[in-house]
Amino acid sequence: MKIALLVVSILLIIIVLLQSSKSEDAGHIISGGGPDLLKNRKERGSELFISRLTLCLGLVFFGICLVSMFI
Repeated sequence: MKIALLVVSILLIIIVLLQSSKSEDAGHIISGGGPDLLKNRKERGSELFISRLTLCLGLVFFGICLVSMFI
């Protein structure tokens, strides 16, 4: 169980680091950035895959932690 938790943790860290940074856009709020700053943007392609993979790995991590708590 500990090995699975370790593997999922490492994969989760790697996938989170691969995600595109949206903090660059946050700076435009203070300086009065463009009108498309708060526009709803859809993720496509690899960005969507990485986002869904992050969600799945997070859920698996949470599930393993819950199961290991009761064992």
